[in-house]
Amino acid sequence: MTTRVGATMHSKGEPPSEGRTGRRRSPGRSRFAGVLLILLSLVSAAGCYLAFSWWLPSDSERYQDYRAAESCSSRAMQRGQTDCLSTWHLTVEKTVNKSAGRSSSYEATLKDQDGSWRGTVSFGDPGPLLAQLEPGDRVAATAWRRDIVALSKDGVRQNTSEAPRDELQMNAAVGVFAGLFAAQLFALGTARLVRPGAPEPLTWRPYGTWLLITISVTCFGVGLPAVWSGIPWWTVPAIAVPVVVCAAGLLLLLLRRSATTRPRTRKAPPHNAY
Repeated sequence: MTTRVGATMHSKGEPPSEGRTGRRRSPGRSRFAGVLLILLSLVSAAGCYLAFSWWLPSDSERYQDYRAAESCSSRAMQRGQTDCLSTWHLTVEKTVNKSAGRSSSYEATLKDQDGSWRGTVSFGDPGPLLAQLEPGDRVAATAWRRDIVALSKDGVRQNTSEAPRDELQMNAAVGVFAGLFAAQLFALGTARLVRPGAPEPLTWRPYGTWLLITISVTCFGVGLPAVWSGIPWWTVPAIAVPVVVCAAGLLLLLLRRSATTRPRTRKAPPHNAY
């Protein structure tokens, strides 16, 4: 009877630690996942580079050109120049003032006096002008570089979505997010290449997930208040990067301490113990 019990434990039961080792991903699959993560990190790094080398300077230059633009002279109008501000008197055909969360829509459809031109302009919110407009109202439309950038009526003016804005802080927030995410992907991928059998704690769960949440909250938690307060865009990376780096180190330290203090699983006794 004792021999049969011992044989059963030896054939069907195995130490829990050995069972977990057998279920681990093979080194080849782990290295392949590491290569994919590193390739994705390069894509994210390219996005960071484009954000700071092209997107942010382009928006800044466009905004400065718009602020420096003057009203078009009659000669400039005849030549069809678009770098100056031209005014057109148009009629409101219809408006859309729909507030429904992400599907919100604020638009005004305009036409000229003889109806030969018709176009739709979008807004970021309903006020102060759009909510007052009704079909048949006459408005003054300000155009710049072939885009209607503002509407006005009876002294009330509202910028359209095409109007250049000094909101470079969000450009910087997106660029910083892409750069930090690239660094995270590269670290996780490198861990799988260097230690394919045991990349912990540099894995997606829980370290990668927590770090991604930290990056997102920090970047946009700094970017949005920076837009509202009007502080310079460079304050976004100056604040976000040190915060995320410190958080990444703290999370890594906590996970390592947790791994060292976690009680080990007891192994099953050998079959000859029975």
